[in-house]
Amino acid sequence: MAPFRKSNQHLTPAVWDSGLASEYALYPTFPVASEAIQLGFSALARCIADVRFVRIDGFVGILWSEFQKSLHAALEQLGAVPVWIDMSDALKTAADIDELVTPYLGGDDPLFGSRFPGSLSDFFDSERLAEIARNPQPQRTVVYGCGASLVEREGPLVYVDLPKNELQYRSRAGTVRNLGAASSESARAQYKRFYFVDWPALNRRKAEIVRRVDWFVDGQRPDEPTIISGDVMRDALDRMSRNVFRVRPWFEPGPWGGQWLKRQLSVLPRNEPNYAWSFELITPENGITFCDGRLACEVSFDWLMYYRSEQVLGDSAGRFGFDFPIRFDFLDTIDGGNLSLQCHPRPEYIREHFGEPFTQDETYYIVDCQPGAEVYLGFQADVDRNVFRSELERSFRESTPVDVECFVQAHPSHRHDLFLIPSGTIHCSGANNLVLEISATPYIFTFKMYDWLRMDLEGRPRPLNIDRAFENLQFSRQGDEVSRQLISRPRVLDRGGDWQLVHLPTHDEHFYDIHRFDFATEVVGRTNGSPHVLMVVEGQGVVIETQQGMRGRFNFVETFVVPAAAGSYRLINQGPGSVKVVKAFLKSPPRPE
Repeated sequence: MAPFRKSNQHLTPAVWDSGLASEYALYPTFPVASEAIQLGFSALARCIADVRFVRIDGFVGILWSEFQKSLHAALEQLGAVPVWIDMSDALKTAADIDELVTPYLGGDDPLFGSRFPGSLSDFFDSERLAEIARNPQPQRTVVYGCGASLVEREGPLVYVDLPKNELQYRSRAGTVRNLGAASSESARAQYKRFYFVDWPALNRRKAEIVRRVDWFVDGQRPDEPTIISGDVMRDALDRMSRNVFRVRPWFEPGPWGGQWLKRQLSVLPRNEPNYAWSFELITPENGITFCDGRLACEVSFDWLMYYRSEQVLGDSAGRFGFDFPIRFDFLDTIDGGNLSLQCHPRPEYIREHFGEPFTQDETYYIVDCQPGAEVYLGFQADVDRNVFRSELERSFRESTPVDVECFVQAHPSHRHDLFLIPSGTIHCSGANNLVLEISATPYIFTFKMYDWLRMDLEGRPRPLNIDRAFENLQFSRQGDEVSRQLISRPRVLDRGGDWQLVHLPTHDEHFYDIHRFDFATEVVGRTNGSPHVLMVVEGQGVVIETQQGMRGRFNFVETFVVPAAAGSYRLINQGPGSVKVVKAFLKSPPRPE
């Protein structure tokens, strides 16, 4: 097969190797019963060969032509040759779809649109869907392609899923198109449409069918899909929602990226120039992987929330719905460069302009740093907004440097410091920090004002958003108020013989809070109605034992989640000396008046 993806990152392996979890689990898994996962098109063919009508739905980016040919050959071997109906023939015209989606694409804005509020059915001709449903073929029939589940007719439903990072790698290779698009656009334009239009429509459909899918297929390897039954996967999701799990992280280089992740995590490919980002827990794009001891099958994290959001979110389920609200990711600038000078949208702005239900409030937890490292945060006292804007615009026009510290404070950073970045706060990490970004889940809404005259990895200028930034900047966060309001002051909440629970208070505007367990042997945590997102930030690792009886190990800088329904859990230190485990959780929902 010709190259179908553009990335140095490896695919999740179909055949499991227990050695993959020895140091840092790049492919963490959740257990299912032995032989619960099947491999290959022959296995999928056996699942559907005895039925007369099958619908094979799936995510955008599936290579449907190759998929159909491979499955047809496997069915032919079984003497079960079907008639195939391609769902793309039931789509509305490309012109009609463009008219449908254009209002949500942000016009000339290269990065931002607004969330499409409609459904997957809006992309299809309703008469053609009805015709497929009411006109049974005289022989075995397979309806396949995005939207196949919209055909309301009795028969098994298969869903072919694709991790969103793999979709982006295929987009960069030019092998995929947006939903209903006539042609393939640039990867940047495709991503904007994926994020604001395709994903919302497809995800709403996932929520509608999660209990009806008979077979889930991991479609990231075109030649070797893995298959898990709907019943087995839903049972695993139920257990996951009451125990502990880790999503599959993924990593990206960037123009300011550092070398810490590359040096420390030997499982990462060596042929990237750096690793700027780690998608440790950015759930709109992470996958979850099931393993039966021999084979692995990855699906998107979304399915867990569509099936068991109340167990995962606990007391905050009503507020956040299907959105998992906490994000963990790494920003690595050690032996790299400064991030762009930036801010994030205020809550009302992100709702009005982008259709997001909550905004991108952040914190920086310093896991590691080199001497002299700094974090830029808040304005200098009595800063003049007009002078600052004039300097930024002059820099953009004339490619001249800005003396950032004339306007923005630079704070020394140390291991285990926590910097608070509520929306509208000017900030960026300086060079030589390993930042654990503990944040609200929205992750693309960064308004860059100054990027140190730097190009991206392809040698192109990085887009700036000075106008949007100045519509959101909080100039009251200046002078002495910055240290008082935006640098967390830790205090001990509780302690025992060889442990203590440290509170690192967040800002009043943050809907999440942060604790840290410091202990030598073991400690007990209680969810108290909120999911806990945890990471080992010092020490070798921990074993966790849940109230439901699950046991697992998590290593240094691995992120793991304990859902609200787990109730309580025990952390057991696995190395010499003490260990530190950061815990983020949701503040108690406000009581109705």
